[in-house]
Amino acid sequence: MLSNNIDAKDWVVLIVDDDPDNLSVAEKVLTFYGAEVHTAVNGQNGLEVLKRLSNLTCILLDLSMPEMDGWEMIDAIRKAPAKPSLPIIAVTAHAMPKDKERALLAGFDGYIVKPFMLYTFMSEIEKCLKHIQKV
Repeated sequence: MLSNNIDAKDWVVLIVDDDPDNLSVAEKVLTFYGAEVHTAVNGQNGLEVLKRLSNLTCILLDLSMPEMDGWEMIDAIRKAPAKPSLPIIAVTAHAMPKDKERALLAGFDGYIVKPFMLYTFMSEIEKCLKHIQKV
């Protein structure tokens, strides 16, 4: 059962993931809640899409991808003067506690383990965004 109390109509989200199923499911859930969604299939493609977007709410970023992985993409974003504080949430199958710690140390603002649960996916994103706003 999906949560009915989340309103994402003002959200603009970039999802970067090389797995078509993960990309499709995340896009459909976010769109269901009203978010404007943009997608990319690797970090390089994600950086290209990011150049065209000025009002992003957050990026959902897979860590393991071909061409440019999530680690390289977040590094490039954090070093860019235009978007150094953009909220970036890791969405990954790396589920060990050290993986989460490494991601947070690398500059990710949140961490969601795949496969994510449909009924908690939006609340996990919202929780990450609220935490960022408090910091």
